[in-house]
Amino acid sequence: MGGTGRRRPRARKSRVSGSIWGSAGTRRAGVRGRRRLPSPAHQTAPPALCPGAPPPCRLQCPAVREPRRARSLRSRPVDEAGYPGLGSGAGPRRARHPRRPGAMAASMTQGARAPPRPGDLSGEGTQGLTDPSPEPKQLPELIRVKRDGGRLSEADIRGFVAAVVNGSAQGTQIGAMLMAIRLRGMDLEETSVLTQALAQSGQQLKWPEAWRQQLVDKHSTGGVGDKVSLVLAPALAACGCKVPMISGRGLGHTGGTLDKLESIPGFNVIQSPEQMQVLLEQAGCCIVGQSEQLVPADGILYAARDVTATVDSLPLITASILSKKVVEGLSALVIDVKFGGAAVFPNQEQARELATTLVGVGADLGLRVAAALTAMDKPLGRCVGNALEVEEALLCMDGAGPSDLRDLVTRLGGALLWLSGHAGTQAQGAARVAAALDDGSALGRFELMLAAQGVDPGLARALCSGSPAERRQLLPRAREQEELLAPADGTVELVRALPLAQVLHELGAGRSRAGEPLRLGVGAELLVDVGQKLSRGTPWLRVHRDGPALSGLQRRALQEALVLSDRAPFTAPSPFAELVLPPPQ
Repeated sequence: MGGTGRRRPRARKSRVSGSIWGSAGTRRAGVRGRRRLPSPAHQTAPPALCPGAPPPCRLQCPAVREPRRARSLRSRPVDEAGYPGLGSGAGPRRARHPRRPGAMAASMTQGARAPPRPGDLSGEGTQGLTDPSPEPKQLPELIRVKRDGGRLSEADIRGFVAAVVNGSAQGTQIGAMLMAIRLRGMDLEETSVLTQALAQSGQQLKWPEAWRQQLVDKHSTGGVGDKVSLVLAPALAACGCKVPMISGRGLGHTGGTLDKLESIPGFNVIQSPEQMQVLLEQAGCCIVGQSEQLVPADGILYAARDVTATVDSLPLITASILSKKVVEGLSALVIDVKFGGAAVFPNQEQARELATTLVGVGADLGLRVAAALTAMDKPLGRCVGNALEVEEALLCMDGAGPSDLRDLVTRLGGALLWLSGHAGTQAQGAARVAAALDDGSALGRFELMLAAQGVDPGLARALCSGSPAERRQLLPRAREQEELLAPADGTVELVRALPLAQVLHELGAGRSRAGEPLRLGVGAELLVDVGQKLSRGTPWLRVHRDGPALSGLQRRALQEALVLSDRAPFTAPSPFAELVLPPPQ
Protein backbone atom coordinates (compact mmCIF):
# COMPACT_ATOMS: atom_id res chain seq x y z
CA MET A 1 0.00 0.00 0.00
CA GLY A 2 1.19 3.48 -0.77
CA GLY A 3 3.55 4.92 1.80
CA THR A 4 3.77 1.76 3.92
CA GLY A 5 6.21 -0.38 1.97
CA ARG A 6 3.79 -3.32 1.89
CA ARG A 7 2.31 -4.83 -1.22
CA ARG A 8 -1.42 -4.27 -1.50
CA PRO A 9 -3.23 -7.67 -1.40
CA ARG A 10 -5.41 -8.48 -4.36
CA ALA A 11 -9.07 -7.85 -3.57
CA ARG A 12 -11.32 -10.90 -3.47
CA LYS A 13 -14.76 -10.67 -4.95
CA SER A 14 -17.63 -11.04 -2.56
CA ARG A 15 -21.15 -12.08 -3.45
CA VAL A 16 -23.93 -9.67 -2.68
CA SER A 17 -27.35 -11.18 -3.02
CA GLY A 18 -30.87 -10.62 -1.84
CA SER A 19 -34.43 -10.24 -2.99
CA ILE A 20 -35.15 -6.60 -3.76
CA TRP A 21 -38.76 -5.45 -3.51
CA GLY A 22 -39.75 -2.10 -5.00
CA SER A 23 -42.57 0.15 -3.92
CA ALA A 24 -45.00 -1.63 -6.22
CA GLY A 25 -44.15 -5.01 -4.70
CA THR A 26 -42.34 -6.39 -7.77
CA ARG A 27 -39.25 -8.55 -7.33
CA ARG A 28 -36.02 -7.61 -9.00
CA ALA A 29 -32.97 -9.74 -9.49
CA GLY A 30 -30.27 -9.97 -6.83
CA VAL A 31 -27.10 -7.98 -7.31
CA ARG A 32 -23.68 -9.54 -7.58
CA GLY A 33 -20.26 -8.03 -7.54
CA ARG A 34 -18.35 -5.48 -5.49
CA ARG A 35 -16.57 -2.19 -5.84
CA ARG A 36 -12.81 -1.93 -5.62
CA LEU A 37 -10.82 0.88 -4.16
CA PRO A 38 -8.72 2.55 -6.84
CA SER A 39 -5.17 1.25 -6.83
CA PRO A 40 -2.67 3.67 -5.29
CA ALA A 41 -0.29 2.74 -8.12
CA HIS A 42 -2.51 4.68 -10.52
CA GLN A 43 -2.91 7.75 -8.36
CA THR A 44 -0.90 10.76 -7.44
CA ALA A 45 -0.44 10.61 -3.69
CA PRO A 46 -2.03 13.64 -1.99
CA PRO A 47 0.02 15.68 0.47
CA ALA A 48 0.05 14.74 4.14
CA LEU A 49 -3.12 15.78 5.90
CA CYS A 50 -1.42 17.08 9.03
CA PRO A 51 2.14 18.18 8.13
CA GLY A 52 4.41 19.04 10.98
CA ALA A 53 2.32 17.33 13.64
CA PRO A 54 4.51 15.98 16.47
CA PRO A 55 4.36 12.22 16.96
CA PRO A 56 1.89 11.16 19.66
CA CYS A 57 2.30 8.24 21.99
CA ARG A 58 2.93 4.87 20.36
CA LEU A 59 -0.10 2.58 20.23
CA GLN A 60 0.27 -1.08 21.14
CA CYS A 61 -1.54 -3.60 18.95
CA PRO A 62 -1.42 -7.42 18.77
CA ALA A 63 -0.25 -9.31 15.69
CA VAL A 64 -2.73 -11.73 14.19
CA ARG A 65 -3.80 -12.99 10.82
CA GLU A 66 -4.34 -11.12 7.56
CA PRO A 67 -8.07 -10.38 7.06
CA ARG A 68 -10.10 -10.96 3.94
CA ARG A 69 -11.30 -7.84 2.20
CA ALA A 70 -14.82 -6.51 1.96
CA ARG A 71 -16.40 -3.84 -0.18
CA SER A 72 -15.57 -0.23 0.57
CA LEU A 73 -18.08 2.28 1.88
CA ARG A 74 -17.30 5.73 0.64
CA SER A 75 -19.32 8.91 0.79
CA ARG A 76 -20.90 9.81 -2.51
CA PRO A 77 -20.79 13.33 -3.93
CA VAL A 78 -24.07 15.16 -3.70
CA ASP A 79 -25.76 15.54 -7.10
CA GLU A 80 -28.60 17.76 -8.27
CA ALA A 81 -30.68 15.03 -9.89
CA GLY A 82 -33.35 14.90 -7.21
CA TYR A 83 -34.93 11.55 -6.38
CA PRO A 84 -37.27 9.12 -8.11
CA GLY A 85 -41.00 9.45 -7.57
CA LEU A 86 -42.51 7.26 -4.87
CA GLY A 87 -44.84 4.38 -5.64
CA SER A 88 -48.30 3.96 -4.25
CA GLY A 89 -47.21 1.37 -1.70
CA ALA A 90 -43.88 0.48 -0.16
CA GLY A 91 -42.87 -3.13 0.23
CA PRO A 92 -40.00 -4.57 2.22
CA ARG A 93 -36.49 -4.60 0.82
CA ARG A 94 -33.93 -7.11 1.96
CA ALA A 95 -30.49 -5.83 2.80
CA ARG A 96 -27.70 -6.88 0.44
CA HIS A 97 -24.69 -8.27 2.28
CA PRO A 98 -21.46 -9.97 1.35
CA ARG A 99 -21.59 -13.76 1.68
CA ARG A 100 -19.01 -14.42 4.38
CA PRO A 101 -18.90 -16.16 7.75
CA GLY A 102 -20.45 -14.24 10.63
CA ALA A 103 -23.65 -12.43 11.30
CA MET A 104 -23.57 -10.34 8.12
CA ALA A 105 -24.32 -13.36 5.95
CA ALA A 106 -27.96 -14.16 5.38
CA SER A 107 -27.25 -17.77 6.39
CA MET A 108 -24.44 -19.40 8.33
CA THR A 109 -22.47 -22.48 7.43
CA GLN A 110 -22.10 -25.35 9.88
CA GLY A 111 -19.50 -24.56 12.50
CA ALA A 112 -19.52 -20.81 11.79
CA ARG A 113 -19.39 -18.58 14.84
CA ALA A 114 -22.77 -17.20 15.84
CA PRO A 115 -23.31 -13.43 16.04
CA PRO A 116 -23.00 -11.81 19.45
CA ARG A 117 -26.09 -11.10 21.50
CA PRO A 118 -27.23 -7.45 21.41
CA GLY A 119 -25.12 -5.42 23.80
CA ASP A 120 -22.37 -8.05 23.94
CA LEU A 121 -19.22 -6.10 23.16
CA SER A 122 -16.72 -8.84 23.90
CA GLY A 123 -15.68 -8.95 20.27
CA GLU A 124 -16.81 -12.52 19.67
CA GLY A 125 -18.70 -12.69 16.41
CA THR A 126 -16.70 -9.93 14.71
CA GLN A 127 -14.63 -11.36 11.91
CA GLY A 128 -11.07 -10.63 10.84
CA LEU A 129 -9.64 -7.11 10.89
CA THR A 130 -6.25 -8.01 12.26
CA ASP A 131 -2.79 -6.62 11.77
CA PRO A 132 -0.08 -8.75 10.14
CA SER A 133 2.63 -6.49 11.54
CA PRO A 134 3.75 -6.80 15.16
CA GLU A 135 5.02 -3.23 15.18
CA PRO A 136 2.76 -0.62 16.80
CA LYS A 137 1.76 2.30 14.58
CA GLN A 138 1.82 5.97 15.39
CA LEU A 139 -1.16 8.12 14.40
CA PRO A 140 0.58 9.78 11.42
CA GLU A 141 1.22 6.31 9.97
CA LEU A 142 -2.42 5.30 10.46
CA ILE A 143 -3.52 8.50 8.72
CA ARG A 144 -1.15 7.80 5.81
CA VAL A 145 -2.52 4.26 5.40
CA LYS A 146 -6.10 5.47 5.08
CA ARG A 147 -5.13 8.56 3.10
CA ASP A 148 -3.49 6.34 0.48
CA GLY A 149 -6.50 4.03 0.20
CA GLY A 150 -5.28 1.35 2.58
CA ARG A 151 -7.23 -0.73 5.03
CA LEU A 152 -6.98 -0.25 8.79
CA SER A 153 -6.64 -3.30 11.00
CA GLU A 154 -8.72 -3.86 14.11
CA ALA A 155 -5.74 -2.84 16.27
CA ASP A 156 -5.29 0.32 14.15
CA ILE A 157 -8.90 1.37 14.61
CA ARG A 158 -8.99 0.59 18.32
CA GLY A 159 -5.71 2.44 18.80
CA PHE A 160 -7.08 5.52 17.05
CA VAL A 161 -10.26 5.51 19.18
CA ALA A 162 -8.21 5.04 22.36
CA ALA A 163 -6.05 8.03 21.43
CA VAL A 164 -9.17 10.12 20.84
CA VAL A 165 -10.55 9.27 24.27
CA ASN A 166 -7.32 9.60 26.30
CA GLY A 167 -6.44 12.92 24.65
CA SER A 168 -3.18 11.88 23.02
CA ALA A 169 -4.66 12.49 19.55
CA GLN A 170 -4.41 16.13 18.54
CA GLY A 171 -7.37 17.90 16.99
CA THR A 172 -5.52 18.19 13.68
CA GLN A 173 -4.87 14.45 13.66
CA ILE A 174 -8.50 13.62 14.43
CA GLY A 175 -9.61 15.91 11.62
CA ALA A 176 -7.07 14.39 9.24
CA MET A 177 -8.24 10.85 9.96
CA LEU A 178 -11.88 11.80 9.56
CA MET A 179 -11.15 13.40 6.20
CA ALA A 180 -9.12 10.37 5.08
CA ILE A 181 -12.08 8.13 5.97
CA ARG A 182 -14.47 10.54 4.23
CA LEU A 183 -12.43 10.45 1.01
CA ARG A 184 -11.23 6.82 1.00
CA GLY A 185 -14.08 5.08 2.80
CA MET A 186 -14.10 1.95 4.96
CA ASP A 187 -15.21 -1.56 4.16
CA LEU A 188 -17.95 -3.26 6.16
CA GLU A 189 -15.54 -4.96 8.57
CA GLU A 190 -13.65 -1.74 9.27
CA THR A 191 -16.96 0.03 9.90
CA SER A 192 -18.10 -2.76 12.20
CA VAL A 193 -14.92 -2.57 14.29
CA LEU A 194 -15.09 1.25 14.45
CA THR A 195 -18.68 0.97 15.69
CA GLN A 196 -17.69 -1.55 18.35
CA ALA A 197 -14.66 0.48 19.43
CA LEU A 198 -16.78 3.62 19.86
CA ALA A 199 -19.38 1.66 21.83
CA GLN A 200 -16.69 0.23 24.13
CA SER A 201 -15.19 3.66 24.85
CA GLY A 202 -17.58 4.25 27.77
CA GLN A 203 -20.03 2.69 30.15
CA GLN A 204 -22.35 -0.08 28.98
CA LEU A 205 -26.03 -0.09 29.89
CA LYS A 206 -27.16 -3.18 31.80
CA TRP A 207 -30.80 -4.18 32.08
CA PRO A 208 -32.71 -6.99 33.79
CA GLU A 209 -32.49 -10.20 31.76
CA ALA A 210 -36.30 -10.34 31.58
CA TRP A 211 -36.25 -7.18 29.44
CA ARG A 212 -34.06 -8.63 26.68
CA GLN A 213 -36.80 -9.06 24.06
CA GLN A 214 -38.62 -5.91 25.13
CA LEU A 215 -35.82 -3.40 24.45
CA VAL A 216 -36.33 -1.49 21.19
CA ASP A 217 -35.43 1.93 19.83
CA LYS A 218 -35.72 4.21 16.83
CA HIS A 219 -33.30 6.71 15.31
CA SER A 220 -33.64 9.33 12.57
CA THR A 221 -30.97 10.93 10.40
CA GLY A 222 -32.74 14.27 10.90
CA GLY A 223 -35.39 16.28 9.15
CA VAL A 224 -37.69 19.30 9.32
CA GLY A 225 -40.73 18.92 11.55
CA ASP A 226 -39.67 15.39 12.52
CA LYS A 227 -41.34 14.78 15.88
CA VAL A 228 -41.82 11.02 15.40
CA SER A 229 -39.71 10.06 18.45
CA LEU A 230 -41.95 12.05 20.79
CA VAL A 231 -44.93 9.95 19.70
CA LEU A 232 -43.34 6.59 18.95
CA ALA A 233 -41.49 6.03 22.24
CA PRO A 234 -44.62 6.21 24.45
CA ALA A 235 -46.69 4.32 21.85
CA LEU A 236 -44.20 1.43 21.91
CA ALA A 237 -44.17 1.51 25.72
CA ALA A 238 -47.96 1.18 25.64
CA CYS A 239 -47.46 -1.93 23.46
CA GLY A 240 -45.29 -3.60 26.11
CA CYS A 241 -41.81 -2.48 24.98
CA LYS A 242 -38.99 -0.79 26.89
CA VAL A 243 -37.58 2.18 24.96
CA PRO A 244 -34.26 3.62 26.29
CA MET A 245 -33.99 6.34 23.63
CA ILE A 246 -30.71 8.28 23.52
CA SER A 247 -31.36 11.36 21.37
CA GLY A 248 -29.53 14.45 20.19
CA ARG A 249 -29.89 18.19 19.82
CA GLY A 250 -30.58 20.15 16.68
CA LEU A 251 -27.72 21.59 14.68
CA GLY A 252 -28.11 23.56 11.48
CA HIS A 253 -31.55 23.44 9.88
CA THR A 254 -32.70 20.15 11.48
CA GLY A 255 -34.47 20.09 14.83
CA GLY A 256 -33.37 18.02 17.84
CA THR A 257 -35.63 15.77 19.91
CA LEU A 258 -34.01 16.94 23.16
CA ASP A 259 -34.61 20.62 22.32
CA LYS A 260 -38.27 19.92 21.64
CA LEU A 261 -38.74 18.13 24.95
CA GLU A 262 -36.89 20.88 26.83
CA SER A 263 -39.55 23.32 25.67
CA ILE A 264 -41.72 21.56 28.29
CA PRO A 265 -40.88 23.33 31.58
CA GLY A 266 -38.92 21.11 33.95
CA PHE A 267 -38.12 18.28 31.52
CA ASN A 268 -34.66 16.90 32.36
CA VAL A 269 -32.73 15.06 29.63
CA ILE A 270 -29.70 14.36 31.85
CA GLN A 271 -30.22 10.93 33.39
CA SER A 272 -27.75 8.38 34.71
CA PRO A 273 -27.95 4.72 33.64
CA GLU A 274 -29.45 3.90 37.04
CA GLN A 275 -32.07 6.63 36.61
CA MET A 276 -32.84 5.36 33.11
CA GLN A 277 -33.69 1.93 34.52
CA VAL A 278 -36.08 3.51 37.02
CA LEU A 279 -37.69 5.50 34.19
CA LEU A 280 -38.18 2.34 32.14
CA GLU A 281 -39.72 0.60 35.13
CA GLN A 282 -42.14 3.48 35.74
CA ALA A 283 -43.07 4.66 32.25
CA GLY A 284 -41.68 2.04 29.86
CA CYS A 285 -39.75 4.72 27.94
CA CYS A 286 -37.30 7.56 28.43
CA ILE A 287 -35.72 10.08 26.09
CA VAL A 288 -32.32 11.26 27.32
CA GLY A 289 -29.16 12.92 26.10
CA GLN A 290 -25.81 11.28 25.45
CA SER A 291 -23.76 11.57 28.64
CA GLU A 292 -19.99 11.67 28.95
CA GLN A 293 -20.12 8.14 30.35
CA LEU A 294 -21.89 6.71 27.29
CA VAL A 295 -19.90 6.48 24.04
CA PRO A 296 -17.55 9.42 24.80
CA ALA A 297 -15.45 8.76 21.69
CA ASP A 298 -18.46 9.34 19.46
CA GLY A 299 -19.16 12.64 21.18
CA ILE A 300 -15.66 13.85 20.31
CA LEU A 301 -15.77 12.60 16.72
CA TYR A 302 -19.32 13.92 16.19
CA ALA A 303 -18.24 17.45 17.14
CA ALA A 304 -15.16 17.18 14.92
CA ARG A 305 -17.18 15.95 11.93
CA ASP A 306 -19.40 19.02 12.09
CA VAL A 307 -16.45 21.41 11.64
CA THR A 308 -14.42 19.30 9.17
CA ALA A 309 -17.06 18.77 6.44
CA THR A 310 -17.17 15.02 7.08
CA VAL A 311 -20.80 14.79 8.24
CA ASP A 312 -21.88 12.88 5.11
CA SER A 313 -19.36 10.02 5.42
CA LEU A 314 -21.22 6.68 5.28
CA PRO A 315 -18.91 4.74 7.63
CA LEU A 316 -18.76 7.63 10.10
CA ILE A 317 -22.55 8.05 10.09
CA THR A 318 -23.01 4.31 10.53
CA ALA A 319 -20.55 4.03 13.42
CA SER A 320 -21.95 7.09 15.16
CA ILE A 321 -25.57 5.90 15.02
CA LEU A 322 -25.02 2.25 15.84
CA SER A 323 -22.43 2.74 18.61
CA LYS A 324 -25.02 4.58 20.70
CA LYS A 325 -27.58 1.85 20.03
CA VAL A 326 -25.26 -1.11 20.70
CA VAL A 327 -24.68 0.05 24.29
CA GLU A 328 -28.45 0.02 24.87
CA GLY A 329 -28.59 -3.77 24.53
CA LEU A 330 -31.54 -3.66 22.14
CA SER A 331 -33.41 -6.57 20.62
CA ALA A 332 -34.45 -4.47 17.60
CA LEU A 333 -33.80 -1.04 16.10
CA VAL A 334 -35.43 0.87 13.27
CA ILE A 335 -33.60 3.75 11.61
CA ASP A 336 -35.42 6.44 9.63
CA VAL A 337 -33.05 7.42 6.80
CA LYS A 338 -34.24 10.67 5.23
CA PHE A 339 -33.69 11.66 1.61
CA GLY A 340 -34.68 14.72 -0.40
CA GLY A 341 -34.12 18.45 -0.51
CA ALA A 342 -33.88 18.94 3.27
CA ALA A 343 -31.97 15.72 4.08
CA VAL A 344 -28.29 14.75 4.16
CA PHE A 345 -28.86 12.57 1.09
CA PRO A 346 -30.63 14.26 -1.84
CA ASN A 347 -31.98 11.10 -3.47
CA GLN A 348 -33.32 7.69 -2.58
CA GLU A 349 -30.39 5.76 -4.08
CA GLN A 350 -27.83 7.39 -1.80
CA ALA A 351 -30.10 6.96 1.24
CA ARG A 352 -30.48 3.27 0.33
CA GLU A 353 -26.70 2.81 0.39
CA LEU A 354 -26.56 4.14 3.96
CA ALA A 355 -29.60 2.05 4.94
CA THR A 356 -28.01 -1.14 3.62
CA THR A 357 -24.78 -0.36 5.45
CA LEU A 358 -26.59 0.27 8.74
CA VAL A 359 -28.51 -2.99 8.44
CA GLY A 360 -25.37 -4.97 7.51
CA VAL A 361 -23.13 -3.60 10.25
CA GLY A 362 -25.94 -4.03 12.76
CA ALA A 363 -26.23 -7.70 11.79
CA ASP A 364 -22.47 -8.09 12.16
CA LEU A 365 -22.80 -6.84 15.76
CA GLY A 366 -25.76 -9.09 16.57
CA LEU A 367 -28.37 -6.32 16.38
CA ARG A 368 -31.53 -6.65 14.29
CA VAL A 369 -31.76 -3.37 12.39
CA ALA A 370 -34.32 -2.31 9.80
CA ALA A 371 -33.91 0.95 7.90
CA ALA A 372 -36.83 2.92 6.47
CA LEU A 373 -36.28 5.32 3.59
CA THR A 374 -38.57 8.35 3.97
CA ALA A 375 -38.89 11.51 1.90
CA MET A 376 -37.88 14.86 3.38
CA ASP A 377 -38.73 17.46 0.75
CA LYS A 378 -41.66 18.91 2.69
CA PRO A 379 -41.93 19.28 6.46
CA LEU A 380 -43.32 16.30 8.34
CA GLY A 381 -46.70 17.33 9.69
CA ARG A 382 -47.85 20.95 9.79
CA CYS A 383 -45.67 22.42 12.57
CA VAL A 384 -41.96 23.27 12.63
CA GLY A 385 -40.31 24.61 15.77
CA ASN A 386 -39.67 23.19 19.22
CA ALA A 387 -42.80 24.02 21.26
CA LEU A 388 -45.08 23.86 18.22
CA GLU A 389 -43.88 20.34 17.44
CA VAL A 390 -44.61 19.22 21.01
CA GLU A 391 -48.18 20.49 20.52
CA GLU A 392 -48.50 18.50 17.29
CA ALA A 393 -47.05 15.36 18.89
CA LEU A 394 -49.69 15.60 21.63
CA LEU A 395 -52.35 15.99 18.96
CA CYS A 396 -51.11 12.80 17.29
CA MET A 397 -51.31 10.99 20.63
CA ASP A 398 -54.92 12.21 20.86
CA GLY A 399 -55.59 10.02 17.83
CA ALA A 400 -55.71 13.07 15.54
CA GLY A 401 -53.08 15.22 13.87
CA PRO A 402 -51.57 15.18 10.37
CA SER A 403 -51.94 11.96 8.40
CA ASP A 404 -48.30 11.85 7.25
CA LEU A 405 -47.04 11.95 10.85
CA ARG A 406 -49.45 9.24 12.00
CA ASP A 407 -48.61 7.08 8.99
CA LEU A 408 -44.87 7.22 9.69
CA VAL A 409 -45.30 6.55 13.42
CA THR A 410 -47.45 3.47 12.81
CA ARG A 411 -45.23 2.07 10.04
CA LEU A 412 -42.00 2.44 12.01
CA GLY A 413 -43.63 1.15 15.17
CA GLY A 414 -45.13 -1.80 13.30
CA ALA A 415 -41.72 -2.76 11.94
CA LEU A 416 -40.21 -2.63 15.45
CA LEU A 417 -42.95 -4.74 17.03
CA TRP A 418 -42.51 -7.33 14.27
CA LEU A 419 -38.69 -7.38 14.52
CA SER A 420 -38.80 -7.80 18.30
CA GLY A 421 -41.38 -10.57 18.17
CA HIS A 422 -44.26 -8.54 19.63
CA ALA A 423 -46.33 -8.86 16.44
CA GLY A 424 -46.71 -11.59 13.83
CA THR A 425 -46.49 -9.18 10.89
CA GLN A 426 -45.61 -5.55 10.28
CA ALA A 427 -49.26 -4.80 9.54
CA GLN A 428 -50.34 -6.28 12.86
CA GLY A 429 -47.68 -4.24 14.63
CA ALA A 430 -48.82 -1.05 12.89
CA ALA A 431 -52.41 -1.75 13.96
CA ARG A 432 -51.29 -2.12 17.59
CA VAL A 433 -49.44 1.22 17.48
CA ALA A 434 -52.47 2.91 15.91
CA ALA A 435 -54.68 1.50 18.67
CA ALA A 436 -52.31 2.90 21.32
CA LEU A 437 -52.69 6.35 19.74
CA ASP A 438 -56.47 6.10 19.54
CA ASP A 439 -57.25 4.66 22.99
CA GLY A 440 -55.10 7.13 24.95
CA SER A 441 -52.58 4.58 26.26
CA ALA A 442 -49.67 6.23 24.38
CA LEU A 443 -50.65 9.61 25.84
CA GLY A 444 -50.76 8.04 29.30
CA ARG A 445 -47.22 6.71 28.90
CA PHE A 446 -46.07 10.15 27.71
CA GLU A 447 -47.53 11.72 30.85
CA LEU A 448 -45.71 9.18 33.03
CA MET A 449 -42.44 9.89 31.21
CA LEU A 450 -42.82 13.67 31.65
CA ALA A 451 -43.44 13.37 35.38
CA ALA A 452 -40.60 10.86 35.82
CA GLN A 453 -38.16 13.16 33.99
CA GLY A 454 -38.78 16.24 36.08
CA VAL A 455 -41.99 17.86 34.81
CA ASP A 456 -44.42 18.88 37.54
CA PRO A 457 -47.11 16.16 37.65
CA GLY A 458 -49.86 18.78 37.48
CA LEU A 459 -48.34 20.32 34.36
CA ALA A 460 -47.83 16.89 32.79
CA ARG A 461 -51.48 16.05 33.44
CA ALA A 462 -52.69 19.39 32.04
CA LEU A 463 -50.62 18.99 28.88
CA CYS A 464 -51.89 15.48 28.24
CA SER A 465 -55.55 16.17 29.04
CA GLY A 466 -56.03 19.75 27.88
CA SER A 467 -57.32 21.11 24.58
CA PRO A 468 -54.89 22.40 21.92
CA ALA A 469 -55.61 25.98 23.01
CA GLU A 470 -54.97 25.14 26.66
CA ARG A 471 -51.73 23.37 25.80
CA ARG A 472 -50.45 26.42 23.94
CA GLN A 473 -50.82 28.47 27.12
CA LEU A 474 -48.60 26.00 29.01
CA LEU A 475 -45.68 25.96 26.53
CA PRO A 476 -43.28 28.71 25.42
CA ARG A 477 -44.88 31.10 22.92
CA ALA A 478 -43.35 33.60 20.51
CA ARG A 479 -44.27 37.25 20.97
CA GLU A 480 -45.58 37.85 17.46
CA GLN A 481 -47.34 35.98 14.66
CA GLU A 482 -47.24 36.86 10.97
CA GLU A 483 -49.17 35.22 8.14
CA LEU A 484 -48.09 34.89 4.51
CA LEU A 485 -50.67 34.91 1.70
CA ALA A 486 -50.75 32.78 -1.43
CA PRO A 487 -49.40 34.83 -4.37
CA ALA A 488 -51.62 33.11 -6.97
CA ASP A 489 -54.33 30.52 -7.52
CA GLY A 490 -53.24 26.89 -7.85
CA THR A 491 -52.83 23.48 -6.30
CA VAL A 492 -50.19 23.08 -3.60
CA GLU A 493 -47.60 20.87 -5.28
CA LEU A 494 -44.96 21.17 -2.57
CA VAL A 495 -43.87 23.22 0.42
CA ARG A 496 -40.10 23.12 0.36
CA ALA A 497 -38.78 22.23 3.81
CA LEU A 498 -35.22 23.56 3.48
CA PRO A 499 -35.89 27.31 2.92
CA LEU A 500 -38.57 27.23 5.61
CA ALA A 501 -36.16 25.67 8.11
CA GLN A 502 -33.38 28.08 7.14
CA VAL A 503 -35.53 31.14 7.81
CA LEU A 504 -36.70 29.74 11.16
CA HIS A 505 -33.07 29.05 12.02
CA GLU A 506 -32.29 32.71 11.41
CA LEU A 507 -35.20 33.66 13.66
CA GLY A 508 -33.73 31.65 16.55
CA ALA A 509 -35.44 28.25 16.29
CA GLY A 510 -32.14 26.51 15.53
CA ARG A 511 -28.48 26.84 16.42
CA SER A 512 -25.30 27.18 14.36
CA ARG A 513 -22.92 26.16 17.13
CA ALA A 514 -23.32 23.65 19.94
CA GLY A 515 -24.51 25.28 23.15
CA GLU A 516 -26.24 28.27 21.56
CA PRO A 517 -29.55 29.16 23.26
CA LEU A 518 -32.78 28.63 21.35
CA ARG A 519 -36.00 30.60 21.09
CA LEU A 520 -38.27 27.69 21.94
CA GLY A 521 -41.50 29.40 20.87
CA VAL A 522 -40.25 30.38 17.39
CA GLY A 523 -41.60 28.29 14.53
CA ALA A 524 -44.13 28.06 11.75
CA GLU A 525 -47.51 26.45 11.10
CA LEU A 526 -48.49 25.27 7.63
CA LEU A 527 -52.09 26.30 7.02
CA VAL A 528 -52.43 24.22 3.83
CA ASP A 529 -51.81 20.62 2.77
CA VAL A 530 -49.95 19.34 -0.26
CA GLY A 531 -52.53 18.54 -2.96
CA GLN A 532 -54.97 21.21 -1.77
CA LYS A 533 -56.54 23.86 -4.04
CA LEU A 534 -55.49 27.34 -2.97
CA SER A 535 -56.83 30.77 -3.93
CA ARG A 536 -54.75 33.89 -4.25
CA GLY A 537 -54.66 35.89 -1.01
CA THR A 538 -55.42 32.88 1.20
CA PRO A 539 -53.13 32.55 4.25
CA TRP A 540 -50.86 29.52 3.77
CA LEU A 541 -48.20 29.98 6.48
CA ARG A 542 -48.19 31.43 10.01
CA VAL A 543 -44.76 32.41 11.33
CA HIS A 544 -44.21 32.63 15.10
CA ARG A 545 -41.39 35.08 15.83
CA ASP A 546 -39.86 36.95 18.76
CA GLY A 547 -38.02 39.64 16.83
CA PRO A 548 -39.01 42.28 14.28
CA ALA A 549 -41.02 41.63 11.12
CA LEU A 550 -39.61 39.32 8.48
CA SER A 551 -37.01 40.91 6.23
CA GLY A 552 -37.59 41.17 2.51
CA LEU A 553 -35.14 38.32 1.86
CA GLN A 554 -36.78 36.09 4.45
CA ARG A 555 -40.28 36.79 3.11
CA ARG A 556 -39.13 36.07 -0.45
CA ALA A 557 -37.47 32.80 0.60
CA LEU A 558 -40.64 31.66 2.34
CA GLN A 559 -42.90 32.58 -0.57
CA GLU A 560 -40.62 30.69 -2.96
CA ALA A 561 -40.96 27.63 -0.71
CA LEU A 562 -44.62 27.39 -1.79
CA VAL A 563 -44.82 25.55 -5.12
CA LEU A 564 -48.16 25.81 -6.96
CA SER A 565 -49.33 23.97 -10.07
CA ASP A 566 -52.41 24.00 -12.30
CA ARG A 567 -53.27 20.32 -11.92
CA ALA A 568 -56.35 19.03 -10.13
CA PRO A 569 -56.28 18.54 -6.35
CA PHE A 570 -54.70 15.24 -5.24
CA THR A 571 -53.91 13.19 -2.15
CA ALA A 572 -50.31 13.61 -1.04
CA PRO A 573 -48.27 10.36 -0.98
CA SER A 574 -46.90 8.93 2.23
CA PRO A 575 -43.32 9.98 3.02
CA PHE A 576 -42.56 6.26 3.57
CA ALA A 577 -40.76 4.88 0.49
CA GLU A 578 -39.28 1.47 1.37
CA LEU A 579 -37.92 -0.68 4.18
CA VAL A 580 -34.54 -2.42 4.15
CA LEU A 581 -34.77 -5.55 6.32
CA PRO A 582 -32.07 -7.51 8.14
CA PRO A 583 -31.10 -10.99 6.92
CA PRO A 584 -33.40 -13.73 8.26
CA GLN A 585 -32.33 -15.35 11.51
